Amino acid sequence: MRKRDHNVLTNAASLLVCGLLAGVVVAAAAFPAVAMSGLAAKAGAETFGALPKELTVGRAPQISYLLASDGKTPLATMYDENRRDVKFGDMSPYMPKAIIAAEDHDFYKHNGVDLNGVARAFVNNQSGANSQQGASTLTMQYVRLAIAYSATHPADVVAATEDTSARKLREMRLALQVDKEFSKDEILTRYLNLASFGNGAYGIYAASQVYFGKPPSKLKIEEAAMLAGMVKAPSTNDPTTKTGYPLALDRRNYVIDNMVKTGAITKEEGEAAKATKMVIKDKTTPNGCVATNKKEWGFFCDYFYRWWMQQETFGSTSYDRERRLKSGGYTIVTSLDAQAQNGADKAVRKNLGVNSKAARMVAVVEPGTGRVRALSVNRNFKIDDPKKPQNKLNSDPRKRSKGIRGNYPNTVNPLLSGGGDIKGYQAGSTFKIFTIVAALEKGIPLSYTINSPKQFKSEYIISPSSPAACQGPYYCPTNSVESMAGVHNMWSAFGRSVNTYFVPLQQQVGAENVVKAAQKLGIQFRSTEDADFANNKEAAHQWGAFTLGVSATTPLDLANAYATLAADGKYCEPIPVQEIKGPDGKKLDVANPRCEQRISTQVARAAVDAARCPVGDRSSTSKCTGATAPNVRGIVGKPVAGKSGTTDSEKTSSLVAMTKQYSVAGIMADPDWPQTNQQMGHDTPTGINPPVYETLRDAMKGKKGIEFTPPSGKIMEGDQRSIPDVKCVDVETAKDRLRGAGFDPVVSSAKVPSSCAAGQAAGTSPNGRTIKGGVVVIEVSSGSGGTPASPPANGGTGGGPGPGNPPGQGGRPGRNG
Repeated sequence: MRKRDHNVLTNAASLLVCGLLAGVVVAAAAFPAVAMSGLAAKAGAETFGALPKELTVGRAPQISYLLASDGKTPLATMYDENRRDVKFGDMSPYMPKAIIAAEDHDFYKHNGVDLNGVARAFVNNQSGANSQQGASTLTMQYVRLAIAYSATHPADVVAATEDTSARKLREMRLALQVDKEFSKDEILTRYLNLASFGNGAYGIYAASQVYFGKPPSKLKIEEAAMLAGMVKAPSTNDPTTKTGYPLALDRRNYVIDNMVKTGAITKEEGEAAKATKMVIKDKTTPNGCVATNKKEWGFFCDYFYRWWMQQETFGSTSYDRERRLKSGGYTIVTSLDAQAQNGADKAVRKNLGVNSKAARMVAVVEPGTGRVRALSVNRNFKIDDPKKPQNKLNSDPRKRSKGIRGNYPNTVNPLLSGGGDIKGYQAGSTFKIFTIVAALEKGIPLSYTINSPKQFKSEYIISPSSPAACQGPYYCPTNSVESMAGVHNMWSAFGRSVNTYFVPLQQQVGAENVVKAAQKLGIQFRSTEDADFANNKEAAHQWGAFTLGVSATTPLDLANAYATLAADGKYCEPIPVQEIKGPDGKKLDVANPRCEQRISTQVARAAVDAARCPVGDRSSTSKCTGATAPNVRGIVGKPVAGKSGTTDSEKTSSLVAMTKQYSVAGIMADPDWPQTNQQMGHDTPTGINPPVYETLRDAMKGKKGIEFTPPSGKIMEGDQRSIPDVKCVDVETAKDRLRGAGFDPVVSSAKVPSSCAAGQAAGTSPNGRTIKGGVVVIEVSSGSGGTPASPPANGGTGGGPGPGNPPGQGGRPGRNG
């Protein structure tokens, strides 16, 4: 049999089967010779029996939308295929009419298969005419698309589109099924939501946005006609190209003429539409975190993406999770607070541009929910082009010598939240808050006093060669300025950041308990070295400089740890979302806050009470004397708490400032070279303090200040005992009496006027009552007569511009505290 004869016979058999399916033997009447062929009948019956019995339609990929916390402001879009399903009523009435005019005039008349069209196409195509006609209805085209999108194997996609009689027969049968199951309007809607319109636009919603920058409900006659004319050949009829524009225009006018023929529009409307100039927006939908609504929001978007990829709710593998995000059609209201984020973006770049080696990194967390409200750094969230690199040479000399470029001005690394090679940065004295928490949990109150010397010899063992060692292998921290020495309680020691108060306090409660307190509040140990110490009780017990902030952390972890305190001890996992809705409109529980009570309410309130001192604030119970960041309260203008921190040689600087609504943490460091020779400042125009307090100030604009609840009971004053009278007794006797009463006696080096003999005890500071186990200073008489002067119970004078940390570290030589 010749090839042409074979094709005629096959096509005739297809026509016969189609006729049988419809209950009308059209093919037999038209071609009796072929109809009498037993071979044709047998082939048609076998093919018919092998066809699938029903159409199973898988959901086509949908674009996911990320919004800011107001549920309106766009953040980003993510997709594999730019598609968003719309309902029939959400389309312009011209769109269904245009696609019918372009593809299937008798759509509302046939039952899914147009037998007359099949016959016409058969006669035309066998006549040898130059132009080939198709007989596919819109319903059959929908079937073809649906099979392709439901395919689980590439071969199935090929089978769905190959030009064979078997494929056509399958489409006919399934089209009949679809026509019975769905209304005509539903079939049109499904087709228009699946069809490709070129330029990455899938479905009518994306096409309307890409080509005209409007929703499909707003499409005019000429716009609907153009889109309808594109589905047959979107690449050829591409109006965004020089060669495709005239073809698209011709096709548009063809569709408009057909709309007049089908009665969809009047002749006058058609002529007016054809006379309208075709203006194309060519508005490609942005995709991913490198194309956020505001370029500064890329770091928050990336944090969201990394969070999503860790959620098992979205699949058991990273591949599954990414596909769900980029094809699941989710509407995601993120936790990004545009007011806070914009404030942070402005603040981190103020006086310090993206080309600085120093990175100003600021994170904002909401206490009580863990919702991350802002993430900002003076960097561009951008992948550097290897052909035209903009990144500067690495600030680390070793990396620079190897040609490794730095993380500035462009980077997509998670500088603020950690991950991959980003382990974090030392946050200095901000870590002293964890020692306060551990002490409070041990029953040591805020009023607990320690005589803090210029240098403290601890029991922590370090290398004798360390500059922080004294008397052999002992860790011996000092303060940033000598005037910090004296008797301090937690309020004054935290306010002035007295190292020689916190190291002995940590030694008393156990460094391992301080490490545990940090973990409970949300500090993670990402570096192997830190994790080895933190997860080994014996090693942690010797971590002498931990209280001085030598462990690496991130701005996000630090902000969340302080947020736990602001939330009365309720820890919440940091989360970048408020609400996630699937394409069906149902909310997913994965967006709910994940919180638990980690420390007692009273411990948290007491720690916050002490934290009001460093930032220039105080409560009715705070006994603050001195502050390392005293202007924060005045600038924010609301009740605040927090702490500043500095590492040795100011290689990093940090500040935490918080209200009841926001916890803001900032760290300034060189992510490329932790051992930088650059000094990171505090309250200077290019330091870390301004970005933190300006971010908090801007975030709080228009919001009512909420007072922190002060602590109550013994957690402040502890077990108060009467101080015995030691006036005019010798110093040794005075010491014995004080020890016997349960106090820690300290002899003052200064002499005071007194009626007692010179060298005798003139009195004590404090006098009357103080905490059991607390320090009581014995004042020594000068013998010159008069009334002894009693300094404040918390003692100490002076202060400094910021908290200093000593070089070296207990138990870990080679690191700076």
